Amino acid sequence: MHGGEYFHQAVKIDTKVIEKIKKCSILAPLHNPANLAGILACKEMLPKLPQVAVFDTAFHQSMEPAHYLYPLPYDYYAKHKIRRYGFHGTSHKYVYEKLQPAKSAKVISCHIGNGASVTAIQNGKVIETSMGMTPLEGLMMGTRCGNIDPAIVTYLITHEKFTPHQIEEILEKKSGLLGVSGVSSDMRDILA
Repeated sequence: MHGGEYFHQAVKIDTKVIEKIKKCSILAPLHNPANLAGILACKEMLPKLPQVAVFDTAFHQSMEPAHYLYPLPYDYYAKHKIRRYGFHGTSHKYVYEKLQPAKSAKVISCHIGNGASVTAIQNGKVIETSMGMTPLEGLMMGTRCGNIDPAIVTYLITHEKFTPHQIEEILEKKSGLLGVSGVSSDMRDILA
C-alpha cells in the first residue's frame, strides 16, 4: 500500500489512517483502493478487531532528498509531494534483514515478479530505488511499462487522442510483458 510521506512504519488503523490512505490512492490507484476496501470490510464485519496497515513505501522513507526529488521545479514537490517513494519495501527490507550484512556492506535487492523493483541499501537505509512516485516507474513489469520517455505520453495524447484515463490504463494494465508479447503478463505463458 502507498503511504506517501505519512507513514514510515506499520501503524494501527484508525479513522485518521484511513483518511491518509484515501489521500494516497491517487498515487497507487491499483493498490490503495483495493486494500482500503478490505480494511473497511473487515472493520464492518469485525469492528472490535484491531487492524494494522503495512506500507510498501515505508522502508524507502530513509532516502535522502537528493535521491527522492525529481529534477522538476521544487514547487511541484512542495505543493503536490511529487517525489520518488519506492515500493516493495516490505520485500526489500526482509531480504536485507535476512542477509544481516556487515554495517558497511552495500546490498542490491531485486524484487522480481509481476511487479519488479531494485533497491540499493546500506546500513539498513535505502539509498536509491527504481520505483518512483507510483509503482509505474522503473523496470518493465507484467502489465506496467516501467521507464519510458515521458514525451511518449504527450505524443499519444496528441496523435491518438487518448484521454489521461486511457493513458493510465495503457501504461498500468496493457504494457510491460503483456504489451510487448501481446500474449500474457506471465512469462510462463509467453515461453509456452
